Amino acid sequence: MPWLPTVTVAGVVVLIVLTVVFLRVRAKDQLDDLIARKKPSCRLVSRADLVEGMERIPVALALTNDTVTYENPDLQAALDLAVIEEIEYDDETATGHSVIGKSLRLRSHGHAFEFVLDHATAAQWEQLLPARQVNEARAV
Repeated sequence: MPWLPTVTVAGVVVLIVLTVVFLRVRAKDQLDDLIARKKPSCRLVSRADLVEGMERIPVALALTNDTVTYENPDLQAALDLAVIEEIEYDDETATGHSVIGKSLRLRSHGHAFEFVLDHATAAQWEQLLPARQVNEARAV
């Protein structure tokens, strides 16, 4: 019966593909739930991709009166607005890769935190968190 190993291998491959698809869909649902929970207490909440090297990590990016938070089911972090030295909006990442949408770059203590947003969301962020350089006043 040579067909039994073939059917077994095909079944394992299908199971792996279905598992990957399920995990991706579930991660998107968890991020949507997180955004819905944060909306009432934040000035702005949106979906973004945190850029770490060549990797893009989907996160819920939120702005409160005194912090910028980014989180997903595996990550939870915040930056105080008082320690953000520079805020930039650009059409490419810090490494020079072009993006569809805009890149929001926050610099604090020599480290850049970079998020990729779609154009409409980036316009909302730019309105509430305008670009500024180190020498400019910190009126946010």
